[in-house]
Amino acid sequence: MEMKKTARTALLSALFTALLVPAAFAQETLPIDLQTAIDKAFATHADIKKAEYSLDAARADYNAARESFGPQISLTHNTSRGGYWDDGQTINNNYNNSVGLSVPVFNASLNAAEKQAKARYQSSVLGEEQAFITLKHEVSNAYYTLLAAIDAQQVCEQSVTALEDHLKNVQAQYDVGVVAKVDLLRSEVELTSAQQDLIKADNRHSIAEARLNNLMGINQDTKLAPVEELKYTVYGETLPHCIDYAMLHSLELQRSRLQVKAAEAALNSAKANWIPSVAGTVSNGWNNGHWPGDDNSNWSAGFRFTMNNIFDSGVTKSKVASAKAALMSAKESYRQDTDALELEVRNCYNTLREAEKRISTTQVAVAKAEEDYHIAQVRYEAGVGTNTDVLDAQVALHQARNNYNTALYDYNLAIVALDSAMGIEARPADYKYLTYGERYKATKAAYDAAVETTDSDKALKETVKTLEQARKERRKAASAAKK
Repeated sequence: MEMKKTARTALLSALFTALLVPAAFAQETLPIDLQTAIDKAFATHADIKKAEYSLDAARADYNAARESFGPQISLTHNTSRGGYWDDGQTINNNYNNSVGLSVPVFNASLNAAEKQAKARYQSSVLGEEQAFITLKHEVSNAYYTLLAAIDAQQVCEQSVTALEDHLKNVQAQYDVGVVAKVDLLRSEVELTSAQQDLIKADNRHSIAEARLNNLMGINQDTKLAPVEELKYTVYGETLPHCIDYAMLHSLELQRSRLQVKAAEAALNSAKANWIPSVAGTVSNGWNNGHWPGDDNSNWSAGFRFTMNNIFDSGVTKSKVASAKAALMSAKESYRQDTDALELEVRNCYNTLREAEKRISTTQVAVAKAEEDYHIAQVRYEAGVGTNTDVLDAQVALHQARNNYNTALYDYNLAIVALDSAMGIEARPADYKYLTYGERYKATKAAYDAAVETTDSDKALKETVKTLEQARKERRKAASAAKK
């Protein structure tokens, strides 16, 4: 009977091993390091492309605002036919041609529009660089999460292996009547619990792997083999230095400042209706009663003064008041963003230092927990210790190892978050910038491939058809219920 239990335990352990160690039968893995992962994301991720397109649009809008100060040429032709009602026999044809040149000399509205467009363009320039910083942050988090998941999986594997070895020892002692059955049952329960933890750790590994694959723009089924490990690297900067650097280099704070500039330009735009505009004009015209109307040439040159809405029932005054309020709100937001940035840097820095302290203490705890577990095993084998002592020591060792790995994980994430908050440049110096045409072709190809893969046109049509049919049936049912 006991031999059957031993065989059953061995069979269960073999099945768990086959389920939890698929690497022996898995596909070829892709070696990866952090910088390679970041470079792949920079080359393929949509957020980078969208930031580049946003910059293209903002640059075009800014160019349009600046070009509005240039000369404008107009060409007009008018053909008309008419007469007097009292004299129905007299009908005249009239052909008029004119060409005009107008150049803005002073226009407050155009000035304000140009400043607004400039602020938006500058914000988009910063936004493009911020996209690199944000994506680097996300990829780094995903990479370190994968490393942490691998470490957690290894800790669970170590626990399962240790508990399997311990169960063999308990089984052997139980077979010869040295220990009670309760020791055997308790050991089997602890092993099963550790195997469940390993299953969860394996799933977290798969999720972290798929997330990093997604950010890198590669097949999410790709198996990754990181060539690096979670490690401790000394961070030597002081908190005051980090805060000062962030205040000077944070792109988010600089974009907040541009919001103030844009609000100032919006206020000037609202006031423009109170300020006359001046334009220089040159024109020449031709007209006569025969096509194409190229006789009777006349020319003119001068200045055009325009004052719109001399009286508009207070509309301009209200718009100015609204723009002033928006400007004050933007200034308060900038002040608030400044305080929030300092708080974020402080939090990241303090989290970094806290995790740094935990690294040293948990490293010592792991060594002591390993020694404690070894002593508990020896005492149990010698018959002077209890099974509970061994299992408790194993739990403590498992926790100590996890605490150490968590401290390393938190430390590395804190450095990444701090760099991001400070505005540390992320775009590599050798980043290949594609022309608009190249990006357009790449985007179109990627979009067409996605549409084909998802068969979205067919799915959209069928979904709408199904929902419309369901809606029709509900209306019929409602009508029938009323009758």
